[in-house]
Amino acid sequence: MKFLELINKCLLELNYKTVNSLSELVKNDHKRILNILNIINKEVCQSGKWDFLLRRAKFILPPNTTEIDNNVNGRILYLFIDGKRYRFSENIEKFMEGSQNGDYYSSFHDKLLFPKFDKEKVIDVIYYSNNCVQEENGNEKTDFEDIKDCSLIPMPFVEQILVYGTCLRLKGNPQHFKFSYWMSMYKEALANLKSKTSVSVDNAPKVRLFRD
Repeated sequence: MKFLELINKCLLELNYKTVNSLSELVKNDHKRILNILNIINKEVCQSGKWDFLLRRAKFILPPNTTEIDNNVNGRILYLFIDGKRYRFSENIEKFMEGSQNGDYYSSFHDKLLFPKFDKEKVIDVIYYSNNCVQEENGNEKTDFEDIKDCSLIPMPFVEQILVYGTCLRLKGNPQHFKFSYWMSMYKEALANLKSKTSVSVDNAPKVRLFRD
């Protein structure tokens, strides 16, 4: 669903007149809607381990080098070298000393840290992207800017999550006559997103019942 469609859905829910371009959005509430749509879209995308945000990247680690620029635009899930998984270590001391051994990597500021190898290595990374929006040409970015931009949250969940979530945040008053409706629709869509977007049924949320 395109950015303009999301905006107009919000305007209809709030009993405002719909628009044909961003230049028509001149009221304070208009500007707040634009801002809140971006905030909620990023909050939802960054709140979970979503399959729709999984990406892959490869980097070259030169021989006798223990650090490279961290060009991973997101949170690393898996990192492989020569087909072997390397696990993250928070202890950067050995990496900085150049004495780290074993199948571990670390990070420091904008660098990824590795053990020293005498041969060039290919770093294969699976990660959750920080991007939340896709442009018409397929490029990804963090924020809605153009009316044709689309959220990376898949249909049909994106409409309920962003529209009702934005209305909730904009009004912020539990006494509003639509507040309970918006809240229930938002929660339902978020729950469905969590349960229905995983490729594997083994990775879907589960409910466990316990007896006293």
